[in-house]
Amino acid sequence: MPTERITFPGHAGTDLAARLDLPEGPVLATALFAHYFTGSKDNPAARRISARLAAMGIAVLRFDFTGLGQSDGEFAQTSFTTNVEDIVAAGDYLTRRNMAPDLLIGHSLGGAAVLRARVNIPSVKGVVTLGTPADPSHVAHHFEDALPEIVANGTAEVCLGGRPFVISKRFVDDIRRAALNEAVATLDAALLIMHAPLDATVSIDNAGDLFAMAKHPKSFVTLDDADHLISRPEDAEYAAEVISAWAARYVKLAAPAPPPGAPEGVLRVTEADPGGFLQDIQSGPHHHTVADEPLAYGGTNKGMSPYGFVAAGLGACTAMTLRMYARRKEWPLDDISVEISHDKVHAQDAGPNGPSKIDHFTRIIYLSGDLDAEQRARLLEIADRCPVHRTLETGATVDTHLKDTSALSR
Repeated sequence: MPTERITFPGHAGTDLAARLDLPEGPVLATALFAHYFTGSKDNPAARRISARLAAMGIAVLRFDFTGLGQSDGEFAQTSFTTNVEDIVAAGDYLTRRNMAPDLLIGHSLGGAAVLRARVNIPSVKGVVTLGTPADPSHVAHHFEDALPEIVANGTAEVCLGGRPFVISKRFVDDIRRAALNEAVATLDAALLIMHAPLDATVSIDNAGDLFAMAKHPKSFVTLDDADHLISRPEDAEYAAEVISAWAARYVKLAAPAPPPGAPEGVLRVTEADPGGFLQDIQSGPHHHTVADEPLAYGGTNKGMSPYGFVAAGLGACTAMTLRMYARRKEWPLDDISVEISHDKVHAQDAGPNGPSKIDHFTRIIYLSGDLDAEQRARLLEIADRCPVHRTLETGATVDTHLKDTSALSR
């Protein structure tokens, strides 16, 4: 996944650090990701969700709010309102690059901020919240013991996530005023609310309150037993897959023109888990799946193996070919089912310099309908004319080229 390291001016003119995660192929849509309170653009959930969306053709800009992570500025001088203004600044940056955001994605307090920012980013067609409070003042529970000192002295240093932060009275007053009711009710965009029922930081009731505020189109999807930070890889992967499938209903994922000689376009495979074998497979804007290896071979068994996809291609092509032939002949073929198994067998006739084993596919075809013996025999012959069958029998050539994208991620 190519990643650009960039900066752009935030609400106060100071530089905000960001990463723009890009698809390997054409950009079909653009999303803007806002991280959780006192977090950063490089937290595990942001990285994993951005990577999976990029593999699906959606570019994602994730950035550090003013005074956090690698961004300039003083965190003590920020507020919920300035976070919203930073998101709008990020949207302006993308618009100047002709990548106006189609989606806003916000995690926890970042979700509340994108809901408020939507009105100032007119290109947005969908908003996604992850573990978001219905009332921004909810975050005050992180430092409630310091509230008397903040009120009395104007600021107080608190420890959040093992790191010191200065919280100002301005911040506290701002989150207390920052009601979301109007922003959600007048969102003028599709809304997807994702929340874990066992979230111990922001209770599931908040998702219900946000859903009640919103007008249709709105959706709620549970994150099951995920924690608030969505720290497990499988939970982030699930969130990204749901976001991509949901967004396709509201964002026009324009398909790029296929290259010459490739009428079906380019199928792209992107590594989803460098520690294992999971792969994202994207074919055009509407078709996404995953490939993996079985547990016994070091995979996580979340998708079919590569040979499983080859077998699936043979089975699907067989059924389609038989259906087209029977339809043209107007034969009474009711249903088709194909079973494929794959194995490596010793090649008895390969010769002394040939391979010791060859790939062997066993295909069993089930046909139902009032077909006579002659029709069934003819359909068995037609099965061998399936294009994938012929490709496997005659072989194919593969031209391979290497492209270096490392410069983008420096």
